Amino acid sequence: MSITLADARVVTPAGVHDGWITIEDGRITHIGRGRAPHGDGHGLDGRYVVPGFVDVHTHGGAGGSFPSGDQEEARRIAAFHAAHGTTTIMASLVTASLADIARATTALAELCEDGVLAGIHFEGPYIARSRCGAHDPALLRDPSPRELAGLLKAGRGHVRMLTIAPELPGGLDTIRAAVSDGVIAALGHSDATYDQAIAGIEAGCTVATHLYNALPSLHHREPGPVAALLEDERVTVELINDGLHVHPAMLRLAARAAGTGRAVLITDAMAAAGMGDGTYRLGPMEVEVSGGAARLVEGGAIAGSTLTMDVAFRRTVREVGLSVADAAVMASLTPARVLGLDDRVGSIAVGKDADLVVMDEDLTVHRVMRHGTWITTP
Repeated sequence: MSITLADARVVTPAGVHDGWITIEDGRITHIGRGRAPHGDGHGLDGRYVVPGFVDVHTHGGAGGSFPSGDQEEARRIAAFHAAHGTTTIMASLVTASLADIARATTALAELCEDGVLAGIHFEGPYIARSRCGAHDPALLRDPSPRELAGLLKAGRGHVRMLTIAPELPGGLDTIRAAVSDGVIAALGHSDATYDQAIAGIEAGCTVATHLYNALPSLHHREPGPVAALLEDERVTVELINDGLHVHPAMLRLAARAAGTGRAVLITDAMAAAGMGDGTYRLGPMEVEVSGGAARLVEGGAIAGSTLTMDVAFRRTVREVGLSVADAAVMASLTPARVLGLDDRVGSIAVGKDADLVVMDEDLTVHRVMRHGTWITTP
């Protein structure tokens, strides 16, 4: 089956051009400029076509939660975010008992094997009590390579990322163990000093979990982990652009310091994404959502977001001031590189999967394609 998307504004890392895209058997086979060579193409009336979004940090949506380990919920979450342009999604868990983490991991690994999920992310339990945010402090643990090995076994090779505080006892050894097992080590929920953050990076941390949030703030005499993470070329920084977690000025600062090649947009979405205000759960914690803001019922800490990637993309252009091409790199190509999937997804290029998002002039989603098949209707 062949389909040509004509009269499009094609968004690539190099910029935006008027042109067309041909797709055959789920892959992009031709990209051209100007008018399509065939008259039977699907005209897009000058709409943007951007690569499908890649979200490396998502806890839930549509009323469902990945930490529950419920496969039906997980499929519903993936379908919900796909309708908002996220064609590649990783399931993020939260701090829980080791038994509960292992149980959820085993269940979600099956969906990774089915191609529903791109992997599993452990956010906790190896994080700092002082920066635990919406994680249950009673369930936090000091990092242990041996414990981690057991959890990775439950994932059958599908655990892709571990968020960890490097300053904790056993932290550096656990980072090294994770990396040696092919797991991305992400520094986050940490009270590390600048020097401790450097040590974590040297041990193997290559991602910053939601930069700024659950980390000490930048200070001119005590730069802390944020400065270490931004200045090191080996580190990719996650950013939540929902208007609540990070001010647009700080997003601009991160994008300029790290460049779009080291900055990724994430949602950190929880069950309330796509739902109304009310009470929800994030792992073992109860969360109250009011006006779209999710906070713990007890203590009031921010508890994930109700964000979708299309909104994050639009805000990055409108509120932060980046170009559509740069926003696409942050939402698609850079996170695809983090996961080692950029040979298949993340940009519009010949040979890659036809994971595409058609967007109107105002950057709202018009239609979404995954593997060459439309999954939404206009």
